Parts: sequence; C-alpha cells; structure tokens
Amino acid sequence: MGRTMTTRFDVAEHLRTPEEMAAYLEACFEETQGDATFIAKALGDIARAKGMAQVAREAGLSRESLYKALSGERSPGFDTILRVVGALGLRLHAKVPQQQGSRRSAARSRARAPKRRAA
Repeated sequence: MGRTMTTRFDVAEHLRTPEEMAAYLEACFEETQGDATFIAKALGDIARAKGMAQVAREAGLSRESLYKALSGERSPGFDTILRVVGALGLRLHAKVPQQQGSRRSAARSRARAPKRRAA
C-alpha cells in the first residue's frame, strides 16, 4: 500500500479576494470570545495572503514588526490593528447581536404599551 503524504494547511493560500478575506475575519470574530491574539493571528493570515511586505508598507510598519504583531503570540495595540485593517482594505464596524436587538425591541414595546387599569 502506498504512503500518504500530507501537507500543512495554510488558510492564507485560500484567501484570494477581499470578500473572502472579510468573510474569514468576520468568522474569526464570531468564533472567538474576546481573544485579541486570535484576531491578530487572523489578520496575520490575511496579511500573508495579500503580501506581508505590501501590507507593512501601507500600514507604515516594518515587515518584521508586522510579523511579530500578527504572530498570535502577543496582543498588538489597537492602533496597530487599525493600521493593518486599513492597509488590508477592510473596515471594522459594530453591530448589535441579533439576540440583544430583539430583546431590546421587546422591552421597548412593553414600555410603550398602554397600561391596564385594575378593575
């Protein structure tokens, strides 16, 4: 029987379009529970897909410091994150999770409903 060869999976090889990069980052945000190093690693994957040297240049960082910041071994500063996201051609945005939004709507509806008088 022949020997099976496996190779290490590298997500950066599969992130080809800005839409795929944005979807990957969005999935990472949904997967993690506030783990900044996980998000930094995801940004590193996207930066490698786009070209680390180009991203570093556009972010105003050295290639070496960008590799370190996005290695997933440390949590980079928010200013670095914003510069990298901008250099990647992505945007961060905030939204209310669907669960909380529906709870708030229900609470507002109850608050606006006319109160019944006791008989």
